[in-house]
Amino acid sequence: MERIRIGVSTCLLGEWVRYDGGHARDRYVTETLGQTMAFVPVCPEMGAGFGVPREPIRLEGNPALPRLITVNTKKDLTDIMTNWAQRKVRELEKEDICGFIFKGKSPSCGIEQVKVHTEKGMPVEKGVGFFAKTFMEHFPLIPVVEEGSLHDPHLRENFLERIFALNRWRQALPQDPRENRDVGKKR
Repeated sequence: MERIRIGVSTCLLGEWVRYDGGHARDRYVTETLGQTMAFVPVCPEMGAGFGVPREPIRLEGNPALPRLITVNTKKDLTDIMTNWAQRKVRELEKEDICGFIFKGKSPSCGIEQVKVHTEKGMPVEKGVGFFAKTFMEHFPLIPVVEEGSLHDPHLRENFLERIFALNRWRQALPQDPRENRDVGKKR
């Protein structure tokens, strides 16, 4: 039986890709889900060429349309990340993933309540990470979750059920490559 493929923020797999050279390994992801699922790791900061270690980044400005800014030097990385994220989601179309586990609170990967520093310098938890937003817009039917939600039994069950349902749906579609097998992908 072929393993279901899911995307995952690379740091959650224990890879040393975070801004400080660390990782955010999640044992449920690596030890439990890793037994039955195939991971497609993605690190937006590494993919966009920011390197390790790197200056921390954060969202600034209008929570609806924030900018991605380095904390100390105030370098605007918005265009670099946006361009990379748009290329990456097109690449991920070929991966046949049925879900994505994002690193919560991340300015690139958080799917909700990411801090956005307003013009007055006050953080509000109303942002969405740059890559996560691009992914969710491009793949509106693919289930997404932050790693912290996997530790809530109800949220975990809901996420896993949606992954299995999408996988079964795709398997039920015609195998002819000329037929539509792009379920979950933006048209």
